[in-house]
Amino acid sequence: MTFAQVQGNTEVKKALTGMVDAGRVPHAILFHEDDGGGAFPMSLAFLQYLYCRERSGGDSCGRCPSCGKIGRLIHPDVHFVFPTAAGVLSEQYMEPLRRLVAENPSFREADLMEALGIEGKNSIIAVSESRRLLEKLSLSALEGGYRAVVIYLPERMNAEAANRLLKMIEEPPQQTQFLLIAHQLEKVLTTISSRCQRIRIQPAGPAARAVFSDAQLLDDLMDALLGKDLLGALEVAERIAALPSRESAKAFCIFAADRLRQVFLCQQGIEGAGEISPQARRWAAACRKTFPRQALEVLDRAQTLIGRNVNLKILFADMADRMFLLI
Repeated sequence: MTFAQVQGNTEVKKALTGMVDAGRVPHAILFHEDDGGGAFPMSLAFLQYLYCRERSGGDSCGRCPSCGKIGRLIHPDVHFVFPTAAGVLSEQYMEPLRRLVAENPSFREADLMEALGIEGKNSIIAVSESRRLLEKLSLSALEGGYRAVVIYLPERMNAEAANRLLKMIEEPPQQTQFLLIAHQLEKVLTTISSRCQRIRIQPAGPAARAVFSDAQLLDDLMDALLGKDLLGALEVAERIAALPSRESAKAFCIFAADRLRQVFLCQQGIEGAGEISPQARRWAAACRKTFPRQALEVLDRAQTLIGRNVNLKILFADMADRMFLLI
């Protein structure tokens, strides 16, 4: 995966290549994306550039052995960690991950769970992953140079795993690169995120169109909620349920979740983590500080139920009612 193959985020690409060219690569980078927003291919493109010995013109060559191994997820010094069924290490699921990335590198979380055959099950990053990672990083790089770890959804780590990861990030082995990909930045252990260079990945291509096409619906919903107008909120819920497809309904949930994360960041004074929209600033001043986190849980639940073919009118009416009680 070269940078040229990754859509959008031109400034992010320039920043990443500049880090490598200047020899000032932070040992831990936290990519914050919307689900399926392109952080995984961006991570692969960055690693190819970092490892490539024939890079030029701000991109990796895409042809050398290192580029080929990273692109196929078979480089012996690049390790992947992601949520799995309890007690199963990520390395046991590498073949399904490779097939998924070959088909769709900008996959969604639900796509990964389906590829692993664990959709509908509780999936976490357990402490056994951290132990195994420590063992791997205690060994010398097989091909010399950097060892890299890509952690998909660090917010799904249990407490013990997160604390062990924190120790690795605080005192990383020499020439070790951590790349973390989070969807819910506010759920990542603060002590971990604060030790990472945080980079927002904006949706591009089809993902961008899906996420941002129905912004007015969220504006109307929040206006009704903040105005304590339950009937108005339920009317907006009917409009959301009438979107042309379930994918459109999921896109609304993704967009709404992104805006509410901005509200959370604004309320916490963490505006450097990404661009804060004018609407998010207005909502942050008007709603309770507990609202963003609790509403994100409601949206997560709604998105899961959309994938289970729940009636959309009932689902979004319930969503509006729950959010009304939280505002």
